[in-house]
Amino acid sequence: MNIGKTGAEGEKRVANFLRKSGFSVIKRNFQSRYGEIDIIAENDELLLFVEVKTRKQDSLVSGAEAVDAFKQRRILLTANDYIAKTENCKQPRFDIAEVIVFEKQNGEKGYKLRYIENAF
Repeated sequence: MNIGKTGAEGEKRVANFLRKSGFSVIKRNFQSRYGEIDIIAENDELLLFVEVKTRKQDSLVSGAEAVDAFKQRRILLTANDYIAKTENCKQPRFDIAEVIVFEKQNGEKGYKLRYIENAF
């Protein structure tokens, strides 16, 4: 499994899910000196900061478990930096999207999405 390619596929699927849910994806892979946010999206009321974790079905650690206190702090600092630079005044929300990759019976890859709103 190519980690970079699989991660990018997970992010693409989450971005599509957000669009179908009525959000506009305004930034992907936003970087600041504090870290990176995978997806920033918005609707009329909310500004979402989404951490995407793509894992194999049999992984020992779930995507949500991988977003520990240290990672959460880096995301918060990066989000503050984004808000300061863009002066976006919408209500922020921090979500985690777990993309689980599994093998179908025919040998092709399948994907399941578990989306956690207000994760931290």
